[in-house]
Amino acid sequence: MSKRNLLIIGQGDIGLPVTNKLTEDGLSVTGLARSKREHYDLNSNAKFMQADALTLSAEQLQDFTHIAIIVTPDEYSTSGYHDSYLAINQHLVTLADKLTNLARVVFISSTGIYGQDSGEWIDEDTAPVTPEREASNVILQAEQALQHGFGNKAIIIRPSGIYGRERLMRLRKAREPQKEPVAAAHWSNRIMDRDLVNIITNVLTIDAPKPLYIATDYAPVTTFELGVWLSEQIGEMPPAIDNKKTAVTGKRLHSNIPLAWLDYPDWQAGYRDILSHQE
Repeated sequence: MSKRNLLIIGQGDIGLPVTNKLTEDGLSVTGLARSKREHYDLNSNAKFMQADALTLSAEQLQDFTHIAIIVTPDEYSTSGYHDSYLAINQHLVTLADKLTNLARVVFISSTGIYGQDSGEWIDEDTAPVTPEREASNVILQAEQALQHGFGNKAIIIRPSGIYGRERLMRLRKAREPQKEPVAAAHWSNRIMDRDLVNIITNVLTIDAPKPLYIATDYAPVTTFELGVWLSEQIGEMPPAIDNKKTAVTGKRLHSNIPLAWLDYPDWQAGYRDILSHQE
């Protein structure tokens, strides 16, 4: 293949560090966002394109060999997902025939598209995928649009719950002195944000990626077990079990991420890192 030239559409909490990491690795990278460059702590060696992804032309994209779509909707609603994920992917598909240098297009989707909610195990072969929420159905449509338009050039990454040193919802809950009771058996899954960045950069640069990655760590955990463990770590009272919620809910995701790509292969490793960086 000719020299890699990467475009990262979206410069948010994941897209920006992906752009910077690839640039640090010596690759030719352009970050694309709607706001001006000074809004982003972008590596000085990275190129920048200020544009709305929905207005991109084949001419603007012609030189790129790899494109990643790492966007978030302006609002978390069905219409918000439609106007971001789906609209961007559909627009890129209209240009597919003209993008003669493009070898790979990577879309950051979501494991929210799996509608299972009785503790089932999910893996990369689970089919059919049947979203419960209408917004999740829009994300699935965005995946399908890209796959139909770009064939085996399209790679899908479905992250589970993203957490990290700045994403502290569970830790805030553990610190609450008056805790809400927690369901006894609600399964949850997570991926450390820094590991998601590692996953995306690997998928963009390895020679032969899989068509689908379930970007989650190796240890699904019930929210009750997680809440008890976190409370114990910080010396707070653990949550009580909600006796009204006895059914097994949620899902358990089977990661297909190579272990070597993960600095935090389970939630304990991730939260120990987070706790060590607390004031």
